[in-house]
Amino acid sequence: MVREFKLPDVGEGVSEGEIVQWLVDEGDAVEEDQPVAEVETDKAIVEVPSPVDGTVRDINAEEGEVVAVGSVIITFNVEGEAEEPAEASGDANEPDEPAADPAGDAGSETAVDADEAVETPEGRVFAAPSARRLARELGVDIAAVEGSGPSGRVTEGDVRAAAEGGDDVAEPEPAATGTAAGGADDSAAAEADAGAESASAGTTGAAGGTAASVGSADRDRTLAAPATRKLAEEEGVDLNAVPATEERDGQPFVTPEAVREYAGAQQEAQRADTEALARREEPAEREVREPYRGVRKSIGDQMEKSKYTAPHITHHDTVDVTELVETRERLKGEAEDRGIRLTYMPLVMKAVTAALKEFPVVNASLDEENEEVVKKQYYNIGVATATDAGLMVPVVDDVDRKGLLQIASEMNEKVQKARDRSISIDEMQGGTFTITNIGGIGGEYATPIINYPEVAILALGTIEQRPVVEDGEVVARHTLPLSLSADHRIVDGADAARFTNRVKEYLKQPELLLLE
Repeated sequence: MVREFKLPDVGEGVSEGEIVQWLVDEGDAVEEDQPVAEVETDKAIVEVPSPVDGTVRDINAEEGEVVAVGSVIITFNVEGEAEEPAEASGDANEPDEPAADPAGDAGSETAVDADEAVETPEGRVFAAPSARRLARELGVDIAAVEGSGPSGRVTEGDVRAAAEGGDDVAEPEPAATGTAAGGADDSAAAEADAGAESASAGTTGAAGGTAASVGSADRDRTLAAPATRKLAEEEGVDLNAVPATEERDGQPFVTPEAVREYAGAQQEAQRADTEALARREEPAEREVREPYRGVRKSIGDQMEKSKYTAPHITHHDTVDVTELVETRERLKGEAEDRGIRLTYMPLVMKAVTAALKEFPVVNASLDEENEEVVKKQYYNIGVATATDAGLMVPVVDDVDRKGLLQIASEMNEKVQKARDRSISIDEMQGGTFTITNIGGIGGEYATPIINYPEVAILALGTIEQRPVVEDGEVVARHTLPLSLSADHRIVDGADAARFTNRVKEYLKQPELLLLE
């Protein structure tokens, strides 16, 4: 029996997906729940499992093809059942006989296919589209790259390492023959210089002069016949730069032959420079076009919707977090003993949650259809995370009900899953407020885009020592820049300032969080 398999609805609001990679081939035996394909939706990459035990009959979509939810992407011959049930329609007694033979054939074929299926996974390569794209750009055979990610997933770093240390690195050898060190650019530059010198030397030799005769003389005064001066003007040559081979009255005297020799050498050198520059431009690609779809398009659509739906305001501030730094240093070792890496983010999440309780309008959304402001009495904090595919926002639910280390543990796990592209859609939904840490990359203030339909987002700058005035004296203190963007339809500027001030109090005196 042939079983059609349609692309399922792999998540809320997902209408289509891109076939990133088939994990099986036609003729492969598969088991129920065995992943058969990786599909990238507008939120994440998910593995699509086989619904049956059987054999792959047809693969109906190409890798890289975008298919709608509900489209038949693969068909199976179901194990143990006849492949051609249509023959059974002729006689009510015939179905039993044909069914018996194909069942036996199917069983034997399945046994063979099962052996082949054991080999198939060895050729499977788990890698994100960006890693595959990078491999193509660098000329790396991704199947030969050993993945360092979870379950052997090949990362962009693996591809780059393979490109730098693999057989493809053999290309720099020609450069090494020309110079002691250097890459393609250095080689091209060396060739350009060599070409210019060669042309110059050749011209000098043809003119029968010396090497010095093509160098610039750089004099202030030069004697020459009127015809020679006219010739220099015609050739575009500065007469004071032409090497002189004679003297008159103790002054340098330039002949027409010297002018022609110098002009010829200059023209040859310019031509060599032009040719060298042309050679250096050849390898560069002026443009690289990439599909705008999947997670990247989802990010773009969400940003556009947020920007043009919610009128943003951004409130900037700075807080002295010296005590927070000291507190985290004291707790970090204890957390490590329990196998948890403690960053500043869980502390900020606790501070933000405490402030959200006092300013519920910041932990809200706007129900535009019913014209209602929905103030959430739960606190699900999203953490904006940079991944190879773009920005993702894993959400830690019910932060107000969890301890610091539990928050840290859940956040670390979900952030890593987002970076590995193994996070589920459910783990990125239901947020009520988002924090983004631009300081991890470097920077102070920003204008973050609200994670719509939330109404506010907080950006953290870099924690570092900056000059602060205390009791009339300038001292070095650890400070943290804050940038709060809010939906100005329901969050006034005063609300944004008051909320930020409360967050600052918790961050400046982290012991206050013990009361929460």
